Amino acid sequence: MNLAAAHAAPTWRRATIVLLCCASLAGCGTVRGWFGGGAKQKPSEPAALTEFAPSATPAKIWGAKLGKGEGRVGARQGPAVADGRVYAAAAGGVVRALDLQTGATLWQYQSDLRLTGGPGVGDGLVVAGSLEGDVVALDAASGALRWTAKVNNEVIAAPAIGQGLVLVRSNDGRVSAFDAQNGERRWFWNHDLPALTVRGNDAPLLAPGFVFVGNDDGTLSALQISDGRPLWELPVAPPEGRSELDRMADIDGTPALDGTTLYASSYKKHTMAIDGPSGRPMWASDHGGAGRVGVASDRVVVSDPAGVVWALDKTSGSAFWQQDKLARRNLSAAAVHGDYALVADFDGYLHWLRLDNGEFAARARAGRSPVRAAPVVSGGIALVQNIDGDLSAWRIAE
Repeated sequence: MNLAAAHAAPTWRRATIVLLCCASLAGCGTVRGWFGGGAKQKPSEPAALTEFAPSATPAKIWGAKLGKGEGRVGARQGPAVADGRVYAAAAGGVVRALDLQTGATLWQYQSDLRLTGGPGVGDGLVVAGSLEGDVVALDAASGALRWTAKVNNEVIAAPAIGQGLVLVRSNDGRVSAFDAQNGERRWFWNHDLPALTVRGNDAPLLAPGFVFVGNDDGTLSALQISDGRPLWELPVAPPEGRSELDRMADIDGTPALDGTTLYASSYKKHTMAIDGPSGRPMWASDHGGAGRVGVASDRVVVSDPAGVVWALDKTSGSAFWQQDKLARRNLSAAAVHGDYALVADFDGYLHWLRLDNGEFAARARAGRSPVRAAPVVSGGIALVQNIDGDLSAWRIAE
């Protein structure tokens, strides 16, 4: 029996369990209005928003409705940016190219597929994957269909494109490499899944000669890009604990590469800096989360499963600051937006925190639906996509 097929049904069962846990957490309470107040807050409720004196001003410069969003699929679907264009997909089958500065639609591709994975962009291609394992490659300039391929499990992560390959991470732990020109499969690599995982994963990371993959068991793997041969594997967070729930240690955010240093973070609240070529650990911190790591000049920023945002020293991993006033608000991963760390929450709010001390600098609302994908920042513009398929672009000024 094919390994991917063997894992397909258990993957959905694992996802259902974790989504139910998340839904029960998010459903414990609601936040009314801009700031909290009124009845005493219960310990299990999302933290009420507190008032502060803004030191920066966010401005929404454009918005776009992509169509049916991911809803409760748990894909954390977000946009990609290249050459002044924003590429975004929605579960309703749409892939759209928009102008980064104005939001004007440049082209749109429509299909009957549930496109929850992607898009990824590179080498003149835009590639998205579906819940049925379809892989669709489009011409980045025109949106014309270039080729299609198939994998054996759902794709809820953006493909990575470069060095002549399209790398597709499917939800059974497999990475499949396709020729960027014609879609022929060149190689694949499997990684066994633990019994219980956090719903979601993210794109592999490409570097010259390397592919880096964050795994659901808390390890980070380095593969040779030419043939998928494993080069090294390192545990970022060991899956320890008495129950399967305790042992969840997923790395569900694409690792960040700064020079030759990799930064990866785990659901088990561990973050690690690693020398990319050798796999040698440089430091480890007990603060982190399953999503992406935001990288600034001297620090990295992570949000943990409890809703605490941390800034860690890039050279040592020690904590510069923590911001705990967004507890239990189901935060997105953090992105660096100018002099600020930007996170989004379950109620559609965007929070800008000062990079120097973690204090609140600004707040805005991108809509009333959850934002699960990490914001994407390019050219001073932050792009935010919520689970309803609404995409918005933001600038920040002091």
